[in-house]
Amino acid sequence: MVSLGSPGVTVAGMDASAAPLRADALPCASPYQRAGRIVVDASPGSVFDVLADPAQHAVIDGSGSVQGRFAGPSRLSLGATFGMDMRIVLPYRIRNTVVEFDEGRVIAWRHINGHRWRYELTGLPDAQGNPDARTEVVETFDGTTARIPASLMLIGAYDRNQTAILKTLVRLKEHVETGSR
Repeated sequence: MVSLGSPGVTVAGMDASAAPLRADALPCASPYQRAGRIVVDASPGSVFDVLADPAQHAVIDGSGSVQGRFAGPSRLSLGATFGMDMRIVLPYRIRNTVVEFDEGRVIAWRHINGHRWRYELTGLPDAQGNPDARTEVVETFDGTTARIPASLMLIGAYDRNQTAILKTLVRLKEHVETGSR
């Protein structure tokens, strides 16, 4: 069950007695950006390992458009290019380039139109004070870097991506914490 609402998305897990997972939408400085946040009960390195592995992107994707990796390295790095099989109505392929990479902290990529998907990770202590036992993940869809940012507004990309970000963050949390999806 998925219920969308402001400011986040709640996804009920398999265990009906468990608290639902939730990601929160964040305000952005530009109308051409959308962002969300979630806390994952795992180290930043564990979360980053999933994000830096394009083969896992289809597993965590909340948009339903990412189908799998068709080209590129198994581990991303700054400047790496990787290709993804996609589907929005019809299947297509897109190549992405990693434009930001700070191991365990930040990863961002863009494709030919220039807009970016960015993940920022911040380590948090757990209840026992163990540093970096948990991770705050902020995902941002940034259309300010697109060739024509307003064109993405015309096709509804910003609103669709806000919903997809929240679903992706919930799926990322579930995947990292339980290894499932």
